Amino acid sequence: MEHPAPSTRASRRSWRAITLVALGLVAALGLAACGDTVGYTQATGDRIRGKELFQQHCGSCHTLRDAGTTGTIGPDLDYAFVQSRIDGLGEDTILQVVRGQIAYPVTAPSTGAPGMPADIVVGQAADDVAVYVASVAGLDASGQPMNPASPPTPTPPGGGTDGGALFASAGCAACHVLAAAGATGTVGPNLDETQPSKELALDRITNGRGGMPAFEGQLSDAQIEAVATFVAENAGT
Repeated sequence: MEHPAPSTRASRRSWRAITLVALGLVAALGLAACGDTVGYTQATGDRIRGKELFQQHCGSCHTLRDAGTTGTIGPDLDYAFVQSRIDGLGEDTILQVVRGQIAYPVTAPSTGAPGMPADIVVGQAADDVAVYVASVAGLDASGQPMNPASPPTPTPPGGGTDGGALFASAGCAACHVLAAAGATGTVGPNLDETQPSKELALDRITNGRGGMPAFEGQLSDAQIEAVATFVAENAGT
């Protein structure tokens, strides 16, 4: 049996600790009794819209198998909650943890790793994302807690080669500024300022660098080329 690399184990331990802190915050603030508290939400969000928003804004940083995302900057959300599922933690509690993390993100971790941007989604959009994540994180296709030792491989969303649509669905807009895509992310470089060539965009999208994940294996070669072309032709326009 293969064991995860030390950095992977440390990441999982770190996220479990964050989850426990978030649970403590939920309890301490009495969110379940205060429906008007920022960071608390009723389980009435739109799960379909939440999945779309998650793919657009969160998928480049987080793995969530139901969404087909394989981001590695932030925690793997299936791993983050699978043990809680096994232990019988209710979906509503997971919902409040996710919503609390969106409302009160760790923007500057003490480890020096990239933090989670503030206000990445707000209001109803944040409620929709939280409801969606809480409904699928840590669960297999049958709705049962997945085996944490061998989680299923994410299935990349979509099969088209529309570079602009892929830029959005792959979560690029959450990290980069690109006016042509309506993107205002602040985690990664401002593409309108750097105006990367197609060759540079191809390399970065394929292989990643620094905090940017590699999309090889998540997007097809044709899709990667489509995104690179879209970026190169539209950056700075």
